[in-house]
Amino acid sequence: MDYCLYYQAQVKKEFCWFLVGVLKSYEHMAFDRTIDKQKSIFEFYVPPKMQKYFEDLMAYFKKEGIITSIEQKENRLLSPDAKV
Repeated sequence: MDYCLYYQAQVKKEFCWFLVGVLKSYEHMAFDRTIDKQKSIFEFYVPPKMQKYFEDLMAYFKKEGIITSIEQKENRLLSPDAKV
């Protein structure tokens, strides 16, 4: 079974609505949610087949100043101590 790739990004607060709207327009690209509302940090679960498209879109968002950072991490839900 394949598990989603996991990313975290810091989004400029004024662009959160825009980022979520754009991602929703791409069917099955990523599941997003805010993991830290105060710091405007989002987490993304990305199917392996959508990785290139997601990374290309995030590179564009970073170039345009919509996100300030993005990092691929180990999928935190695969940990036995994971909290949802």
